[in-house]
Amino acid sequence: MTRLVREPGALREACDEARARGHRVGLVPTMGALHAGHLSLIETARARGATHVALTIFVNPLQFAPTDDLDRYPRTLEADLARCRELGVDVVLAPADGAMYPPGFSSAVEVGGVTAPLEGVHRPGHFRGVTTIVAKLLNLAGPCVAVFGRKDYQQWRTLARMVRDLDMPVEVVGAPIVREPDGLALSSRNVYLAAAERARALGLVTGLRAAWDAFAAGERDPERVLALARGPVEASFDRVDYVALADADDLAPVGAELGARAVLAMAAHLGTTRLIDNVVLGEDPRPGF
Repeated sequence: MTRLVREPGALREACDEARARGHRVGLVPTMGALHAGHLSLIETARARGATHVALTIFVNPLQFAPTDDLDRYPRTLEADLARCRELGVDVVLAPADGAMYPPGFSSAVEVGGVTAPLEGVHRPGHFRGVTTIVAKLLNLAGPCVAVFGRKDYQQWRTLARMVRDLDMPVEVVGAPIVREPDGLALSSRNVYLAAAERARALGLVTGLRAAWDAFAAGERDPERVLALARGPVEASFDRVDYVALADADDLAPVGAELGARAVLAMAAHLGTTRLIDNVVLGEDPRPGF
């Protein structure tokens, strides 16, 4: 039976009790509006040995800029809890208002380097909000395996770096992107898309596939790979934040020739909806297959 807790301390108690009974804790932090991609994170936690799964639902205001969609971000707690019960999640933390950031809260966790490009350019302060809330959640959960989706690739790499640098007793796992049958990456923001926008959103995966095909055929010129990826995105979206290649581990710029693997990441807007996607060339399967 899934237990719902509203106070952060109750999550710590539940995880401590589970470890005392010999369980390995799995932590799945989310902002709710759960879809099949989130649910795959639960399965990944179990596959990595978690026998007690804790899931958190918190729309974190610190990671939203004033121009972001904080107020309209979908909130579907009852449906989320029903899905958690179906999958046997042991405990869900859905914090009460003010519980995560009580009056006088003035601390932050910040990771350098890996946060600077891509999202760091277009969403200043975003990762500071992400690392602060996830550090709090990891402190509450204690020793665990924590699972994050690789659709937010830069976020996953950032959190892995934070855990490593701060010696947290956590195994960070990046779970593969889950896609619709036509290849569009699952996202809670997909519900914002009108039918015509939903069709145009496929420009992301079309660009990823074009680049993947070229790389698989031996193309190693980054400009040629980027041009193939960028074309469908620019043709389909209202505004493109970036289509970029970077080192798959630390997101440093690539050289004049691509090596054995590199991450191709993109972010673009359809109206007021911003979508992201990525593929690690030389490592991931062709997007959507």
